[in-house]
Amino acid sequence: MGGHQPLTNLLYEPWMEHDSCGVGFVADSSGARSHRILRMALSCVENVTHRGAVSADAGTGDGAGVLTQIPFQLFEREVERLGQCIHDQSDLAVGMFFFPRNPIRLTRSLEIAEEAVEEYQLDFLGWREVPVDPSALGKQAVQSQPEIRQVLLSRPGLMSEDTFERRLYLIRKSIEKHAAAEGLSDLYVSSLSNQTIVYKGLMVASQLPGFYLDLQDSGFETAIAMFHQRYSTNTFPSWELAQPFRYLGHNGEINTIQGNRNWMSSREPELRSPVWRETVEEMRPLVSQVGSDSLSLDNALEVLKVSGRDLTHGVMMLIPEAWENMPHMPAEARAFYHYHSCLCEPWDGPAAITFSDGVTVGAILDRNGLRPARYTVTTDGVVVMGSETGLVEIDESRVLRKGQLNPGEIIAVDTAKGEILPDQDAKRPYFGRRPYDRWVKQHMVELKDYVKPRPNRGTEESADATLPLQKAFGYTAEEMSYVLKEMGIEGKEPTGSMGDDTPLAVLSDQPRLVYDYFKQRFAQVTNPPIDPVREKVVMSLSRYLGVRRSLLQETEHHARLVHLATPILRAEELHAMRELNEPDLQPQTIHCLFDSTGGPGELRRALDSLCDSALAAVQSGKTILILSDRGVGPFLAPIPILLAVSAVHNHLICKGCRMRASLVVDSGEPREVHHFAVLTGCGASSVHPYLALSAVEELAEKTKGKLSSEEAVHAFIRVVEKGLLKVMSKLGVSCLSSYFGARNFEAIGLGDEVMDRCFPETPSHLGGVGFDDLAEEVLVRHREAFQDKGKPKLKQGGTYRYRKHAEYHAFNPDVVKGLHQAVRDKDHASYLQFAELVNRRTPIGPRDLLK
Repeated sequence: MGGHQPLTNLLYEPWMEHDSCGVGFVADSSGARSHRILRMALSCVENVTHRGAVSADAGTGDGAGVLTQIPFQLFEREVERLGQCIHDQSDLAVGMFFFPRNPIRLTRSLEIAEEAVEEYQLDFLGWREVPVDPSALGKQAVQSQPEIRQVLLSRPGLMSEDTFERRLYLIRKSIEKHAAAEGLSDLYVSSLSNQTIVYKGLMVASQLPGFYLDLQDSGFETAIAMFHQRYSTNTFPSWELAQPFRYLGHNGEINTIQGNRNWMSSREPELRSPVWRETVEEMRPLVSQVGSDSLSLDNALEVLKVSGRDLTHGVMMLIPEAWENMPHMPAEARAFYHYHSCLCEPWDGPAAITFSDGVTVGAILDRNGLRPARYTVTTDGVVVMGSETGLVEIDESRVLRKGQLNPGEIIAVDTAKGEILPDQDAKRPYFGRRPYDRWVKQHMVELKDYVKPRPNRGTEESADATLPLQKAFGYTAEEMSYVLKEMGIEGKEPTGSMGDDTPLAVLSDQPRLVYDYFKQRFAQVTNPPIDPVREKVVMSLSRYLGVRRSLLQETEHHARLVHLATPILRAEELHAMRELNEPDLQPQTIHCLFDSTGGPGELRRALDSLCDSALAAVQSGKTILILSDRGVGPFLAPIPILLAVSAVHNHLICKGCRMRASLVVDSGEPREVHHFAVLTGCGASSVHPYLALSAVEELAEKTKGKLSSEEAVHAFIRVVEKGLLKVMSKLGVSCLSSYFGARNFEAIGLGDEVMDRCFPETPSHLGGVGFDDLAEEVLVRHREAFQDKGKPKLKQGGTYRYRKHAEYHAFNPDVVKGLHQAVRDKDHASYLQFAELVNRRTPIGPRDLLK
């Protein structure tokens, strides 16, 4: 909505937008409404103007706004001016609309809004043109200024307030759908509520009262005022992306936003609600797939609120405090978060959130506490919370207390009850609303309780049988020495220097694994990285397998999942999973192989068959799909397991049944941290790397007692776990459940057919190879494994160290010698010889393809 349509053929991706801003609220805890609270909030937001940005015209800001209670006195006058009458403020709803300025589009937009009001049977009182003064704005803001109008609605006599609120939500959803269908991207609903109203726009905070004349009206009275000054780090500022949104204002980044959006979309087919009943379908889509991360988070919080949960409850679900490793957390709190982790994943990343539904207003800090949130409470019950202290002048004699939110903490003000609620007081009522502890203990399955030790700790395959498999999956001798030996025997992640000077996978003349086409995206400069060692108490690798039920309900059956403490499975754990025969926890193994004699086209056909088999398994009630490439032999080659996982993941999403099953990988292919990270990011809940573990056990046997096979396997898994935590920390993510499915990568060298089928919404700006090319790389390795009988050993490799007749390196001996010669000779001719070596080298990156 609101002008953000998907763009193509550009390096800019609108869904990658993030925010970093100034945010806060002012509230009178007694609930007494006054113009003073609004004035204080406007002063506060003006004092965080430096947290925003100003355009080149020196007058257009990234966006600023306030959310307040509906000022009934002001709108009562407007209702009378329209020739209508309303006596109780609970009967009034006001909508703030940004309309297109084009007269034809404006007329149609007004019609769409009025038709939606009529469809949901609310009383239409009339339209109001919002009094504004464009001279207060910068030049660019004036040029893009929408037509701003308010709709005034009233509640029919017998309708409850809850029903009134939900009808308003459905009206807005209907308007958004019809606007999108008719291409009215410049129709945007800032707010439509019976409790709150939002005044915001493309301006700096100091321009707010000058532009919106309502904010100067002494009849504008409120007990709550939430404010926001935006700094759009990666965005194109716009009127509609200014904050606050309908329920929250956000300072920070949600670094897992694409995964959060995907999972919310995947939940839509599973929605059931006694509140919505048959109208639940009208809620789709639950969250916006474009716009900023804060916009989508606001959508998710709104869904929880209008579906029956308190706003604070919803915030605790979406941004839970760190609970997994907290030794002194109360049992009831731990049970609450454990249960709700079965319902949804955290929206993770550094965040300071203010939230309000017009009755309660509050703020929460993310589990790391990487954004500032400070508050002051006065003796007359006024609370000022913001990104900084001293936002508004308060006589020190009136200050009752000052403080700041710690990681995961909440402060809330309930204006209905006249209470200021510190962290535990705000959270405690929700811990005991259901018997969460009993539900988790009775229904959750801990896989470790089903594991039986292997009687024989020897390798799963003999050396003669393992060697062809290692060749087929692309293992090399240097990988065994520099990667697997380091991980399994030394117990540490391999390290290198000077970066990677080998060609991009798409430019290499060596067969490469699909993982090599992906690069990890990291956090923005505004986001301090997490130290996963010192801050391990907030990190979590927990995974859950099984059916994810409706987000809008809470039943004991929602906890019927398999819990894993780590995503990396040992052989005995995979065996225990295969043997599960519990109600609602039904595993099925699906083989990921293709006919090696049929040519590259067989890979595409095998992927089609794999997806069909996975869908049939889910439809038959299987809830854990084990994607296995065991069985590779002379006539069967492995489907690259990343393609298999991603294809099945996306196929199940498209068929509306992704939440009914989890994907477990049983593969000989993954062995490096990057492999496990990409698999997890593309939808694999857990991974059993059987060939890597077998190789580690084999290496342990060769150490002659230095490590047992079991110790080597344990060391390997620990290194992978630490590596995953490190990858997550660079992205500013603390929970693997948030990283899961988030696709925090960009592809380099994969073509549209591969990206559209397996990695939608992942950028691949340069295009590249297709399925047949990837299949040929698999078949090259397969022929070396099963047809070339003259080489009984693994290839030496050459990726990590320069080797003749192996992978090309930019810093090869000829180039290094040429550079040394040019420096020693200080001769232009020597330099030209060196430059010629570089400019005419084998292409290793995009620059080498340019003329």
